[in-house]
Amino acid sequence: MEMKGLPLDYSSFCLTVFLSLLCFTHGDLSYSIPEEMKRGSVVGNIAKDFNLDSKTLATRKARLDTDGVSKRFIDIDMATGSLIVTETADREELCGSRMSCILNYELILEKPLELHAIVVQILDINDHAPQFSREQINIEIQESVEKGTQFLVGEAHDADIGQNGVERYSLDKNDHFALLVRPNPDGGKYVELVLNNKLDREQQQEHTLLLTAIDGGTPQRTGTVTIHISVLDANDNVPVFSQPVYIVNMSENAPLGTVVVTVSATDADEGPNGEVTYEFNRLSDKAARLFSLNKMTGEIKVDDLIDFEEESYYEMRIQATDGLGSASNAKVVVQIMDLNDNAPDIIVKSLTNPIPENTVPGTEVGIINVQDKDSGVNRQAICSIQQSVPFKLNPSIKNYYSIVTTHELDRELVSDFNITITATDEGTPPLSSSKSIQLKISDVNDNPPTFKEQSYSAYVAENNKPGSSMCAVSARDPDWRQNGTVVYSLVPTDVYGHPVTSLISINGDTGVIHSVRSFDYEKFKSFRFHVLARDNGSPPLSSNVTVSVFLTDENDNSPQILYPSGERNSVMTEMVPKGLLSGSLVSKVIAVDADSGQNAWLSYEIVRSTDPGLFTIGHHSGEIRAQRDISESDGMKQNLLVAVKDNGQPSLSTTCTVYLLISDNLAEVQNLEDMAYEQNSSKLTLYLIISLVCVSTFFVIFMILIITMRLCSRTKPRLSYDGAIAVPSAYLPPCYGEIEGVGTLRSSYNCDAYLTTGSRTSDFKFLRSYNESTLSAEHTLAKSPNDSVESRKPDMGTEGDFNEVSSKYQRCIHVKQI
Repeated sequence: MEMKGLPLDYSSFCLTVFLSLLCFTHGDLSYSIPEEMKRGSVVGNIAKDFNLDSKTLATRKARLDTDGVSKRFIDIDMATGSLIVTETADREELCGSRMSCILNYELILEKPLELHAIVVQILDINDHAPQFSREQINIEIQESVEKGTQFLVGEAHDADIGQNGVERYSLDKNDHFALLVRPNPDGGKYVELVLNNKLDREQQQEHTLLLTAIDGGTPQRTGTVTIHISVLDANDNVPVFSQPVYIVNMSENAPLGTVVVTVSATDADEGPNGEVTYEFNRLSDKAARLFSLNKMTGEIKVDDLIDFEEESYYEMRIQATDGLGSASNAKVVVQIMDLNDNAPDIIVKSLTNPIPENTVPGTEVGIINVQDKDSGVNRQAICSIQQSVPFKLNPSIKNYYSIVTTHELDRELVSDFNITITATDEGTPPLSSSKSIQLKISDVNDNPPTFKEQSYSAYVAENNKPGSSMCAVSARDPDWRQNGTVVYSLVPTDVYGHPVTSLISINGDTGVIHSVRSFDYEKFKSFRFHVLARDNGSPPLSSNVTVSVFLTDENDNSPQILYPSGERNSVMTEMVPKGLLSGSLVSKVIAVDADSGQNAWLSYEIVRSTDPGLFTIGHHSGEIRAQRDISESDGMKQNLLVAVKDNGQPSLSTTCTVYLLISDNLAEVQNLEDMAYEQNSSKLTLYLIISLVCVSTFFVIFMILIITMRLCSRTKPRLSYDGAIAVPSAYLPPCYGEIEGVGTLRSSYNCDAYLTTGSRTSDFKFLRSYNESTLSAEHTLAKSPNDSVESRKPDMGTEGDFNEVSSKYQRCIHVKQI
């Protein structure tokens, strides 16, 4: 097979080189391309060569890295998997005079990480014409020179190599000189002029010849130089160098002006014929820029900075010429020694950023590559992370490292890491470089909302305004964005048989709890519910908290009087025995308050009375007692207006009227009609008609009752009566009590009523106390033979509650209007 622009034998040579490189790479790929290929030209298809497809290359993040090449000349076309030329390569610029010009690349595939070497051979094309180092070659020849003498002309330099280099020379036709072509030991061909016919200075002093150098490329390229020959007197010795090849080792970065080597040539002739001068005969453009030659001393010095990474080998040919033009050549080889003048370069090839916080330890999150332009041990580098972070570097293929996690990550503790990777080479002294990489941790919904308090309590006054805020709950979620956004809601439940949503509501964003309706302390004093806090993560996480609401009492209920009854159509009258001693219990006002605490703490006060100073009432007990002894002169009818106040702010009050009848004789009960008539004058006519009809019957019954009582009074002391204070059968409201369970009305005051016969508009009711300590009628009437009159008198001055008067006799007349 013949490549375009290359002859068959040269292509065979390249094929041989290609096969040898293919074996050298142990199965990796090698390609050969001619220099100066246009951009976009296809080199080969690595997808097919590696049995891959273009989709796999893209999925595995295939990329081509250079190895020791400063420029990227080829790259991968991810759409087709082909290697294409991205920059025109000049073989002469890259490799100079070296026969083999190789570019090394590395094909990197991730997941899993694979590394393949790719070798690209740059083949020479005939893009340079042969050139001579001078435009004109001046040779001085003595006329005494014998026929067959050879004169060194030099060689033409062709930047191309092999067959594209100088193949032959031609000399224009003349009568005295012929051309002799000789090979150089290190390659190339140089020419000498052979004198065929002796010169005659007197006949012709100067000769001008045209020398043409022709390369072997296709098409052929030529270069010419003019040879000017001056005929002189005889010079039979040529300069001789001290050594044919000068090999010099020098360090890169040598200071400017440093002497590389001094070449020396001697000429056995004397005078001008023995004076030797030096000049470069063959020199590359790079070497010409870096080195200079002293024509007189032969010193070669450094003119510019020498960099091993740019070129490690220079070859120069020096020509020594004597005064009459006789010349000889020597070769100077300069080998550049590497210094550790390049710090390692850290290149991030792949990086997963951000990293989910639930990443398992040992997960690979990045790939870095460490490159050093130096060679040998100066190129070997050690890479590490010095910080205390949950990441480490694992050596991978060649100079690649993998960044892997070592511990579990928690974004709520640390949301990002700035890791510093340090690479240190093994040169002397060692050089190092660092690279900072910021790794961010992405959030995962792994934290449920947490309430600031274990439980919440709210104290709300009853009769609150609907819609007013009661309290606020607050939960915190350390997650980010929607994973940390908390929404509040009520857990469905019943409170006293009602859905919790009928009592309260909650703001889902702020957690503020509002009342839906007004609360009544007298219906319930506290209730409890649960608030749910849920985040917006996927899946969402939640937690709940208990909220206890305690109602505080307000003074919104006035005292309610249970006794005496406040019914509009009834009048309660108490009978008080005449001669009652001072301090004796007469009656008791019983009141309750639906409120609690101080709001239910009642106080009693006589606002107005028929006979001021005759009776007094207990400030907190409501017991009405005789303030002095009751005498015959005191009026029979006594009316007391009693006010009952609670201790709330502001205080609420209720009034009632207590009717007292001072009498020992039931015959005087008929006078009560006057009391009823005073308050019910509008119904007097109707009552009078009814009373006339019933008076006869009532009088008979009344007389029988008087006789019976007279008989009974003989068997027990006067003013001593069986039974407790008469209390009418009134409605006793339930649940009058405080939070602590201490009610405003004690159960010992509950009574049963017994109805007797009545007359006209009045009924008689005698009550029996539920208190078991009350003496029965049989006990009260029992008389000991040793009892004196004084011992049988009731103790009117004894303080106590309702049960203390169980041994006293009172009569209660309930006058009920018909």
